Amino acid sequence: MEKTIQLKVRKDLDAREQHTILKLKGSLISKGYTEIIHILDQDEDYHINTFETATEKKNEVQQYIAVFIDKESLQRAVSIK
Repeated sequence: MEKTIQLKVRKDLDAREQHTILKLKGSLISKGYTEIIHILDQDEDYHINTFETATEKKNEVQQYIAVFIDKESLQRAVSIK
């Protein structure tokens, strides 16, 4: 069974934030956590990025994202929903 993870991403990102969030998404795919990330508008300020991962990897993925956000100083730009 797969579990859904959602990221809340600000729309008004600077170039560095945009590049770094693309790097995060690419690493989620390259590490095999997911195959595709769906992007939907939440409102005028945020996108919701949704992807599925294996149940046994959910905690690992969430920890990876949290560490990435902290390391890259993306607290203003993205959060786990």
